Amino acid sequence: MKINSKIKLVHNLFSKRIKMIPTRQGYGEGLVELGKNNEKVIVLCCDLTDSTKSNLFAEKFPERFIQVGVAEQNMASLAAGMSSVGFIPFISSYAVFSPGRNWDQVRVSICYNDSNVKIAGAHAGISVGPDGATHQALEDIAITRVLPNMRVIVPADSIQAKKATIAIGESVGPAYIRFTRPDSEVFTTEKTEFEIGKAQILTKGEDVTIIACGPLVYKALEAAQELEKKHKIHAEVINNHTIKPLDTKTILESVKKTGAVVTVEEHQIYGGLGGAIAECLSEHCPVPMRFIGMPDSFGESGEPNELLEKYGMTKEKIIESVLDVIKT
Repeated sequence: MKINSKIKLVHNLFSKRIKMIPTRQGYGEGLVELGKNNEKVIVLCCDLTDSTKSNLFAEKFPERFIQVGVAEQNMASLAAGMSSVGFIPFISSYAVFSPGRNWDQVRVSICYNDSNVKIAGAHAGISVGPDGATHQALEDIAITRVLPNMRVIVPADSIQAKKATIAIGESVGPAYIRFTRPDSEVFTTEKTEFEIGKAQILTKGEDVTIIACGPLVYKALEAAQELEKKHKIHAEVINNHTIKPLDTKTILESVKKTGAVVTVEEHQIYGGLGGAIAECLSEHCPVPMRFIGMPDSFGESGEPNELLEKYGMTKEKIIESVLDVIKT
């Protein structure tokens, strides 16, 4: 991807060559790094070791890997107990199962007790594709960010996913980290800074703020490039990888400058990133706003790109929403 020279990039985020790697790969690599440095790190999985990339940890540290089987509720409870005696458990599954199926145990055993448990939800979003509606977690950000003590992180690419995994492992308290299934663009570098609760301004602009999370951040950047080239609109693109705690300072500074917002996420438009931003702005800086995400619907089977296009999570839809919100 070539970036228009007029778009000011912060922190030299873009590599010369764009690789395609699933964000969950970064999770597995982050676990291995944590395991090397801290023998208290343990990993539990529900018979989805390869899919969640927990296999990378299991191969290096088999004595600290626990295969729970198809028992997500038990996995959460086991992890809460292990954390009470000093371990740092990571529980890994598909997001529809964890934190979906075991939400009660996450709420009571983990969050209510402020247990030092990390929850990894893989295969989230509509891009799970042919697995269909039952396996497309589109509500997981909403059900985790509402829980007291929980932090919620949605990495933009595999490199950031590795950094985020290490960061939550080195900090204390419950955390949920979300990954998608397919290969996606790797556009950050090892030098790109990552801090829990600190959003990243990727391009600077004064006409509209585009706030995105997960692999759709890249589509937001593509949209910003085209908006400048074809419409002379300068978009400020923010990678809001941490949904909770929300970086209200960065968001409000941007929105007070631009006066219009478009949020972009592979999640229901209610309760996720868009909901968090709307709550913030309604209290501190009400401005016109549009939401890119799942339009209050369940998904269906199909190829990832087909589904993203059908449900409006594309570069073209971002551009359309920007043009619309600026007119408001």
